Amino acid sequence: MFKPIKNKKVYEHVIEQIQNMIIDGVLKQGDRLPSERELASQLNVSRTSIREALRSLQIIGLIESRQGEGNFIKENIDETLFEPLSIMFMFNKDKPEDILDLRIAIEVQAAYLAAKRVTEEDKKELENILKKLNKVEKEGNEKIRAKYDKEFHYKIAKITGNYFIINLLNNISSLMESFIIYAREKILKAIDDKSLLIYQHERIYNAIITNDSEKAASYMREHLELINTHLM
Repeated sequence: MFKPIKNKKVYEHVIEQIQNMIIDGVLKQGDRLPSERELASQLNVSRTSIREALRSLQIIGLIESRQGEGNFIKENIDETLFEPLSIMFMFNKDKPEDILDLRIAIEVQAAYLAAKRVTEEDKKELENILKKLNKVEKEGNEKIRAKYDKEFHYKIAKITGNYFIINLLNNISSLMESFIIYAREKILKAIDDKSLLIYQHERIYNAIITNDSEKAASYMREHLELINTHLM
């Protein structure tokens, strides 16, 4: 049943070391890596192993090669999270409900954590976004409404302070907009009772600012399930 453990190849050790240096903050976004010759010398490995490692790191999106300049840690390293999601969604685009299910899982937890971690400054910022959203909700401009709706949900994610939640939600929103044509506008047009959306957003807001994690999560789930019903 068990398989023998194989030793890692040399280039895999190089990849692991560079990844760890990124995680530890030794290498930062935009940093230039030493030349192949310098890396081979510092790591005491062949230049062939260095080339294999660099090629693999380019494929997974951690580094980029600039002609005549060398290899750099990617500036927009967060996109390495988005690209695999995008590819998976493309292969499974006949089931958009999968990405919507993922959104629920992330946003419900985001609301729960936001209620625990919200600061006074966060409360003011979220209130300002909600006021703008409620104002345009009554005016009927789908594009503007969609803009503030996105801001409201993204602010809740930011309140969590969780890097992965923030970036996952941002990427999921991009997927929805890329693959589900006019997703937010479609949702807002489909729901006739705009006062229901206002009510739901206000419930989520009130639960967060009063630090009621359970209600924040419950109200967010209820809101997103309503949205999904109209989107599918």
